[in-house]
Amino acid sequence: MAQAIPVVTRADPTATRSALTEGYVSQPMIMAHGSWNWLQAIGTLDLEGLTLRRGELNTGGYGEGYVDRRHPHSYVHQAMLGAAKNVGGFSTSAFVGRGFAPFGSDDPMVRPFEKFPVNHHLSQILERVVAIAAVRRGPWIGELATFNGDEPLGPGSWPRFSRFGDSWSARLTVLPMDGLELSGSVASVKSPEVASGHGLDQQKSSVVARFNRQTSDTWRYAFAEWAHTNESNRGVRANSLSSLLGEAGLCRSGMIGALRLERSDRGEEDQLQDPFRTPRPSSDLSSLGVSRWTILSATLSAPVARAGFVTGRPFVEVERLAVAPGNPPGVFNANVRYGADRMWMLSAGVRLHVGGSMNDRMGRYGVAVPASGMANMTGLANNSGMSDMAMDHASTSDRCSL
Repeated sequence: MAQAIPVVTRADPTATRSALTEGYVSQPMIMAHGSWNWLQAIGTLDLEGLTLRRGELNTGGYGEGYVDRRHPHSYVHQAMLGAAKNVGGFSTSAFVGRGFAPFGSDDPMVRPFEKFPVNHHLSQILERVVAIAAVRRGPWIGELATFNGDEPLGPGSWPRFSRFGDSWSARLTVLPMDGLELSGSVASVKSPEVASGHGLDQQKSSVVARFNRQTSDTWRYAFAEWAHTNESNRGVRANSLSSLLGEAGLCRSGMIGALRLERSDRGEEDQLQDPFRTPRPSSDLSSLGVSRWTILSATLSAPVARAGFVTGRPFVEVERLAVAPGNPPGVFNANVRYGADRMWMLSAGVRLHVGGSMNDRMGRYGVAVPASGMANMTGLANNSGMSDMAMDHASTSDRCSL
């Protein structure tokens, strides 16, 4: 499948202390998966390095040298190879390649909002060279992984293979009832922001609850997560960053509406002449303090329209942002940086889609992917005996897919 989101965003105000309106193509992706006997492969090509070189307006967002913009992700977003096998009543799998470490929640792009939350770098560990072992028995899923700590320096940068194995993560998931999923995870990440390995280390933890249920005419979704990251230098804590986030969504008659409330900490860094960029690698290991972001987001998507083999789903999205000094506040002052401590963002665009269903659990592999209605229907569709009822559910999936 392939997707792209032409979008126009107005941020008022943002890091320039004024309102900005910009347009670009966000999330241009090509995704594929396949299997041959016991071998499975997953690949995702992200072309944001071509369309978002300056970053996407996303006030409050940060990471990989960008601030108040979402950075373009690596061209090789995922390239994973693995296998699954039943062993003594347990379902097991092993995957290696470049992708997501088993920590926190799924990629935000598979959730109902176009704008990424501020907590993206607190709640996911992605685009690493990773080896993952997973085991599943009944409603329980366990994952353990090792990977390189350094995050990408740019869309075309490769990881430092010499650092493979300097970081690890683990996640435990339970599926207590149909549609409900609970997980907890921990991670130790060595010097993610300094590729040479001499930067701040991170100790991370996360708890996630996810509800996803689809009937013949509706789709209901709810999601909540808590994430925490301690940044330290040789055991001395430099920052302590936390996030609470909740989302809820409903699809009926092809219309999708969703709300998100987030409260996240952001570590403040030196700025370059460009107010949307920070130095990489950091000039030193000091912190300018912490800011705390409270953001209410709402989105509404129209029913899918089709033109030949291309589908499009128009949407609007609005965010009300409030920012205040965190703990410790340091030198951060919202009125100095933005000219205000209350801000708006308004976005409008269309999700364009070609091909098969999008992987709605991006970030999980093998037996760690919880069974879902979408996954079951995909399996049925690959066989010749798909019932009329299953076809009805599949069409509902099409109407309610992002």
